[in-house]
Amino acid sequence: MSILVAGANGQLVVDHARVIDTIFHNGTIAETYNIGGFNEWKNIDIIKTVIAIVDHLLGCPEGVDLDLITYVTDRLGYDARYDIDSTKLQKELGWEPSLQFEEGIEKTVKWYLENEAWMDNITSGEYEKYYESMYSNR
Repeated sequence: MSILVAGANGQLVVDHARVIDTIFHNGTIAETYNIGGFNEWKNIDIIKTVIAIVDHLLGCPEGVDLDLITYVTDRLGYDARYDIDSTKLQKELGWEPSLQFEEGIEKTVKWYLENEAWMDNITSGEYEKYYESMYSNR
């Protein structure tokens, strides 16, 4: 059985764990199940949504940080859209995401804002240094 996971759709890890458990226990061996959120967004709409959520959670006026967006030239071979069809998973196993994109992304952003120390540790390079010291081939 193959499992293809679209992690960038904003759904919480709980949904992915739940669907993997569903596939593991109820899926057909040697079948492929695509896991997605039954929604499709343009990149610009996602970043505008994230900015709106951050502004709201930090008490900033709506749209005040939209000027932080920097537009760049698309890279060669850029995929104009990403879409995962989870219809088979829904029809055969009855699975649907428990959250809509907006709910999941807001919970995700809120978690990062509430866990800045964890984030600082990851972005400071200390996390990478730890793994290099523990797992590098010497």
